[in-house]
Amino acid sequence: MAVKVHGSPISTATLRAVVALYEKEIDFEFVTVDMKSGAHKHPQFLALNPFGQVPALEDGDIKVFESRAITKYIASAYESKGTPLLCKDKKQIANLAIWSEVEAHQFDPVASKLAWELFYKGLFGMQTDAAAVEENEAKLVKVLDVYEARLAQSKYLAGDSFTLADLQHLPALHYLSGTKVKSLFDERPHVSAWCKDILARPSWEKSLALQKQG
Repeated sequence: MAVKVHGSPISTATLRAVVALYEKEIDFEFVTVDMKSGAHKHPQFLALNPFGQVPALEDGDIKVFESRAITKYIASAYESKGTPLLCKDKKQIANLAIWSEVEAHQFDPVASKLAWELFYKGLFGMQTDAAAVEENEAKLVKVLDVYEARLAQSKYLAGDSFTLADLQHLPALHYLSGTKVKSLFDERPHVSAWCKDILARPSWEKSLALQKQG
């Protein structure tokens, strides 16, 4: 099997890469990186990602790190396979570029902080910082208001079809959907419908199944 993904099945970044592979119907081997033992800082893994962060992808002699770079590589290198995750229409190309950046720079920083406080800290037996939650809830409200306006215009962020712009959101959306901030998504009908739609994709269900292995 030529394609390998090295990562942690609870990592949002790892899941972002994995769901792209499932969407493109690419067979791959998942190599679990034991974060607790510090395996991501060992020389063997640093040869794949010099920053010592998961995930890392190997495709034959090609090595790719950074989850969004991995999804873009997968979508381009395997364009003819599985779900088309890129766009050909000029307007949709523009929307895909814009909303991919919005996800990375507007949505994810806030969503990741909330996921850390409301999901991961509990997993690791740590105490939630209520002030940090309140601060980032307020930021998320503003971000989701922009999303509601955008999704009132089309079913998905780039247009009428599911693309990388939507896919990039899946891991954070999943973890937040199990916390109290789910109400912020539910209160916005277009955002709520979008969340339900993309979280129900078979590729995402397969991605989550990795957490049950081992």
